[in-house]
Amino acid sequence: MKNIEDEIENNEFVKLLLESIGDGIFVLGTDGKIIAWNPAMEKIVGYTAPEMKGQSCNILNFNQCFGKKCPAGMMGCGILKYGKVEPTECLLTHKNGHTVSVTKNARVIKNDQNQTIGIVEAVTDLTELKNIRLKMEKATRRLGELNQLGGIIAKSQVMQNVFTFIKASAASETSILILGESGTGKELVAGAIHSIGERKDQPMITLNCSALSETLLESELFGHVKGAFTGAIQDRKGWFEEADGGTIFLDEISEITPYIQVKLLRVLQQREIERVGESRKRKIDIRIIAATNKDLKALVDTGTFREDLYYRLKVFPIYLPPLRDRKEDIPLLIDHFIKINNKKIAIKVKGISKPALKAFMDYGWPGNVRELANAIEHAFVLCSDREIESADLPLEMREQNTIFKHFEEHNTLADTAPAQSSPPLNREKLIELLSNSDWNKAEVARRTGLSRASIWKYMKKWDIPLQP
Repeated sequence: MKNIEDEIENNEFVKLLLESIGDGIFVLGTDGKIIAWNPAMEKIVGYTAPEMKGQSCNILNFNQCFGKKCPAGMMGCGILKYGKVEPTECLLTHKNGHTVSVTKNARVIKNDQNQTIGIVEAVTDLTELKNIRLKMEKATRRLGELNQLGGIIAKSQVMQNVFTFIKASAASETSILILGESGTGKELVAGAIHSIGERKDQPMITLNCSALSETLLESELFGHVKGAFTGAIQDRKGWFEEADGGTIFLDEISEITPYIQVKLLRVLQQREIERVGESRKRKIDIRIIAATNKDLKALVDTGTFREDLYYRLKVFPIYLPPLRDRKEDIPLLIDHFIKINNKKIAIKVKGISKPALKAFMDYGWPGNVRELANAIEHAFVLCSDREIESADLPLEMREQNTIFKHFEEHNTLADTAPAQSSPPLNREKLIELLSNSDWNKAEVARRTGLSRASIWKYMKKWDIPLQP
C-alpha cells in the first residue's frame, strides 16, 4: 500500500481540498516530519510549503499541547497516545518571530488495518477575532463614559439590546441603518457609534435629507466647482469630502429623490464622488450611517426607494423602540432631564409627584424621548414648588386619552391620505404652529397630521424661514 505522502501527492481531489480550506492544515508522517502544508498555513505562520516539508512541527513552538509545551520529538507527543487533540486555544511562533493566537486540533490517520499512518492538524487564526474583541472592549468602555455624560439613558432590556448593537457596529466599518419613530434618539445613537468607534477622532457630519431640495442637497453632499450653476462663484467641498476619514449621518434618508439615490448608491459601491459640474472622481474614506422613521421596505415595494440602495444601507440595521415600549426607562429619563433643567434656571426642582409620574407612565408618547424632554421643560416653566405636579404638565398629557387616540388613528394613515383628512393650513396658521412648537418641524407635523416633508414644502412654498 502506498504511504500517506504518495496518497496526498497523487490524489488531485485531496490536494484541491487542502488548497481551498480557509483554515491552516498540515499533515505529518509517522516519523513526525511534515509532508503536506496548505496555503492557509503559509498565510498564518509565514513559512512556505517547501520550507516546511521535512521539518518537525516543533518549529512552530506551540505553547499548548496536551496542557504543556510542544515536545522535542514525535515520541513525546501525546497525539500517538490519545489519538486526537481537542480544539485548544494557544500561541505559535511566526517565521518573523512574533506570536500568533490560534486554535489547533489534531487527529491520527489510520489505514484499513487500524495502523497509524500519519497525523493531520488544523490551525485557525484568531488574530482578527482578538482584534474585534479588543475593539468591542474599547467600545464598551467608551460607551460607559458616554452614558456618564448623559448621552444615552436606559436600563430596559430592549435598550440594552440596542447598546449591544451599538458596541458591535462601532467595532466594524459596515453601513448602519437606524430605524425608529421621530424622537427616539436616532441621531444620538449615530453619535454614540461614531464616538466609540475607530473614527472617533475624525469628523462626524450630520445632514437632514428632508430639509433641502434635490439641487441643494446634491451640492451640499457632493460639493461643486466654480460656475457649475448660478451662484457657484468658487469651488466648494461637499459634506462627503468634509467627512473624509470620519462619519456622515444622513437623517431622513427616505426623503431623498431617485436621482440622489443613484448618486448615493455609487458612493456606497465605489467610495468615490464627483463634485457638481466636474467629471473628476475623488476617492473618499467615510462611514455612512443613515436613519429614517419610515418603513423603507414598504417604499421599496411601491417603487419609491431603490431596492439595491436599501440593501446597501441596511447591512446592519438598528431598531430603536418607541418610548411606550420601554416605559421602565421613563423615571430615569425624567430624573435626567430634571438635572439638565436645574442647571439652566434658578429654581431647583427636586423631583416629581406620584400623580405626575403616573401621568408620565400612562401617556402614549407619540413624540418619544424628545417629547418627554419638552414636557419636563414645560413643567419647569409652570412649576411653582420644588416638585413637578400634574398641573404643571402639558395639556395633551392631562387630556391624554383624546390626544393619544388621535395619534393611534394618525399612525394607521399613510402620508398619501386625501388632503381633506388634514386640518386646513395656511401661512399664518403654520407660523403660529411653528412658534408654539419652538420651531420644531416634527412637532408641527404631528399636530397637523402631515409628514415632516410636507411641512418643509409648505415652508418653502410660503417663504417661511427655517428659524425665527
